[in-house]
Amino acid sequence: MTTTALRTAPPRTPRLGTGIGWRPEIADAIERMSGIDWVEVVAENLCPGHLPESLLRLRERGVTVVPHGVSLGLGDADRPDEGRLAQLAARAEALGSPLVTEHIAFVRAGGGLTASPLLEAGHLLPVPRTRDALDVLCENVRIAQDRLPVPLAVENIAALISWPYEEMTEGQFLYDLVDRTGVRLLIDVANLHTNHVNRGEDPARSLDELPVEAIAYVHVAGGVERDGVWHDSHAHPVPEAVLEILTDLTSRVDPPGVLLERDEDFPEPDELARELGSIRAAMSRARPAPATPAPPTGAGHRRSPGAATPTADDGPAARQRVALAQTALLSALVAGTPVPEGFDRARLAVQGRALLAKRADVVAKVAPELPVILGSSYRKEFLAYANRRPMTTGYRADALSFAEHVLRAGVPGDEEARRELTRWWVDRSGSRPPSRHPWSRLVRSVRVARALRSPG
Repeated sequence: MTTTALRTAPPRTPRLGTGIGWRPEIADAIERMSGIDWVEVVAENLCPGHLPESLLRLRERGVTVVPHGVSLGLGDADRPDEGRLAQLAARAEALGSPLVTEHIAFVRAGGGLTASPLLEAGHLLPVPRTRDALDVLCENVRIAQDRLPVPLAVENIAALISWPYEEMTEGQFLYDLVDRTGVRLLIDVANLHTNHVNRGEDPARSLDELPVEAIAYVHVAGGVERDGVWHDSHAHPVPEAVLEILTDLTSRVDPPGVLLERDEDFPEPDELARELGSIRAAMSRARPAPATPAPPTGAGHRRSPGAATPTADDGPAARQRVALAQTALLSALVAGTPVPEGFDRARLAVQGRALLAKRADVVAKVAPELPVILGSSYRKEFLAYANRRPMTTGYRADALSFAEHVLRAGVPGDEEARRELTRWWVDRSGSRPPSRHPWSRLVRSVRVARALRSPG
């Protein structure tokens, strides 16, 4: 096991214990569970001034709540958006959280750095493990650390695809990131398993190379094999292979916290409790973890073997190189442009289909009326729409754009479906909330319907 010391010591993480990802669908079950020390909640799903009653009750009982961001894009070529950072900070303050977490991923590309349209992935995509990408990521992490009121931890992600011509392993990349920024790590052992299946990466080697003393907490989740690859679905039971990686990690360090993630196909509360029991059992099977004193600081400490030597950050040039590479990849995935040199075409096709499927699923969640109005034709219509129109903003705007497209193209089904879809679109597309007065709503509906029937 690598025992190198970091030059920049990450701050100590509070003991969190055993937790579970809080989702509205299982909120009642979580409140009734015993042995839940903390919960993690998707930051973008919260409004700081209107927190769910369930979370407020948990906090009153002393349960720690940690916001987990999914859209900041710390691995993007652009600097983090100030508005998104302010929103993440507001959620941390509203929840009284000891830290916030995000992902080592890029989620959008294009824009000013490439003089091309901005594209949204709607998903967490891997950054290339290159010196350029590391320089950009380190600067973005430092910007986020300066804006957030509490420490930041960043998560390794699962991936279906690999970048060609990478310069570091995942462990080396994470080591240097922590070494240069002092950021904490959220290690997802399910993602280590996913990358083992999909990219041939050895989880034990990753654990050997990464700085385990920087771990803030650990994610555990399930997945499924489909299309010849492992999908990190968060909708299936945790497999034994993931629990074995957890045991290995716990043999190296006593993690401050461990959390079960489940996002879909929620089982009965008893099954969730059994999964938490399996996680505790996997940790108990570990050899006693060695004590991990705070790593020393200062210059001159030995670096991770094979890690990249720090170079002078050439700032805008590095960002532009990363931007061009990420835009070429994302455009191939969502806009049908040629596959960049060195990528596996078959694997990119699988990733592209996965992005389309996720986009359809998320739009159905943020706008649940659409599948009801369109019935069984929703998915077919949405996939046909999305195949020709990359997402350029968020999912809610995507839902409105899809509805407008269907209204212009002709709603499948009877006239009632068109009227329902028109009313839905009118209520949500205005710059101001729709009037409660029925005559105002009627006049606006007529105007909008005429506009939708016009060419263009």
